[in-house]
Amino acid sequence: MVDLTGTNDVPKSSTAVAMGLFDGLHYGHKTVIRYATDIAENNPGIEPAVFTFDTQSVTSKGNGGVECILSREMKFELIENLGVRYIYSPDFMNFKDLTGEEFVELVLCDKLSAKFVTCGEDFRFGKQAKCGVEELDKLCRKHGIRLYVVPPVRERQGVRISSTMIRELIRGGEIETANLLLGSHFTMKLPIAYGRQLGRTLNFPTINQYLPKRQVMPKFGVYASKTEVLGKIYKSVTNIGIKPTVGSDAPLAETYIIGFDGSDLYGETAKISLISFIRPEMKFSDVAGLKEQIARDTQAVLDIPDIKYKSVRDQCAEN
Repeated sequence: MVDLTGTNDVPKSSTAVAMGLFDGLHYGHKTVIRYATDIAENNPGIEPAVFTFDTQSVTSKGNGGVECILSREMKFELIENLGVRYIYSPDFMNFKDLTGEEFVELVLCDKLSAKFVTCGEDFRFGKQAKCGVEELDKLCRKHGIRLYVVPPVRERQGVRISSTMIRELIRGGEIETANLLLGSHFTMKLPIAYGRQLGRTLNFPTINQYLPKRQVMPKFGVYASKTEVLGKIYKSVTNIGIKPTVGSDAPLAETYIIGFDGSDLYGETAKISLISFIRPEMKFSDVAGLKEQIARDTQAVLDIPDIKYKSVRDQCAEN
């Protein structure tokens, strides 16, 4: 995937552009992007592209901005996996004062050479978000661009899937439901930090990863997880919180990687995917009690079969 952000580069061909914040890359977002990739596949000479603001630069959705479900790196990785050829993800502050017409001319025409555009029906753009899909359709027609407005995707009970809903589920520890609506596991890709190495003395060596300030905070507690590190994936046990028994200066993810007996991982990066919530975070009277509980948590994870949940698309197909 070619990142056009911060460059003077433009696509080498005309494009079908999926537009949205795509802050969670949930199933609804993926549907908008798949419309663009399908259009490109069925129209020779058209390449699929995505326009999405850098999530951390958006300040219009609440005090202090948007809590990130995905890091920029993970967002790009998932978009690339959907078959997108080009991405343009600038800072929101550099575009917030453009009129709707200026946005279409500068972004869709000049930068992305768009011939087709896809977006959700709630897409807003232009100064103070004054323009919606009706204005976008008129402006696209003016410039010879065809617009496809994608209807909202709903989960089985008819509730519209949204990033706001998914954030609430993650904060509440309802990670399995959040994963269902995401269409993939909630995953954090973070550097491995130095810890106190207490886990080694308990025969449960762990890795520590500090959570960024703008990261949506999962409910504190212990999760069944999967860890991808050094090119391999392992079952694992992840504690999200402040390690009340031994203390931590900031919220972090502490993970015991089951069956990993490799080298020192300090300085490496690992992906932690949360599978299910096992129990709340607890404080133990001594490290012996902590060790016994980690053993129980590990066995609980080992007893969980490989997670195979139905996607929203599979559920909708059954109805």
